[in-house]
Amino acid sequence: MVSREGARGQEFNGFMGINDNNKPNHTTILPFTRLVSSPMDYTPGIFNLAEYRYSAPDNREINLNHQIPSTISKELAHYVVIYAPVQMAADLPENYEGHPAFQFIKDVPVDWETSICLNGKIGQYITMVRKDIDSDDWYLGSITNEDSRELPVSLSFLETGVQYNATVYRDPEAGGWKKKPEEIIIEYQSVNSESNLSILLQPGGGQAIKFSPIK
Repeated sequence: MVSREGARGQEFNGFMGINDNNKPNHTTILPFTRLVSSPMDYTPGIFNLAEYRYSAPDNREINLNHQIPSTISKELAHYVVIYAPVQMAADLPENYEGHPAFQFIKDVPVDWETSICLNGKIGQYITMVRKDIDSDDWYLGSITNEDSRELPVSLSFLETGVQYNATVYRDPEAGGWKKKPEEIIIEYQSVNSESNLSILLQPGGGQAIKFSPIK
């Protein structure tokens, strides 16, 4: 009841073949359709993207030999774009162990005080920002379909007069879901409500940012 699926979730990327799984535009459509009605359990957070494997009930390892159409940065952004008050880390523990990007999954809340859609076009891209209900932190998630794009984003939603540390999780240049899907760059910036960002999204990729007030 709190977070039903009710649409094609992440598991379709695991057990369906490359021709039948969810395409990179899938999660750029859900916020304008399924998510208008209620939260959704999409099970984001897959880090093993390039050559997906899983074990069958008889313990045979099955190699589907195809790429999940996403990037680690996009998987992180899904936690902000797709609202679910009960979230999970959907990959195997060994795929998270020692991975610096797992910090975002540990940090990101599931309950929000404020949610704002900064931009978006159905089936193309969307950028959401949400404020944690239990702190002054803000989170941004921006995702795109098969096309790369550059999106200007104003940070006017941040509290005026407050300086923030921005932890940016992004895809590398010339990356995307077909190229370098498991590579991620983590950068740090100091920003405020007067700052403007230029978010570069790689094909099938995304970007996730945590904004924390400097105390």
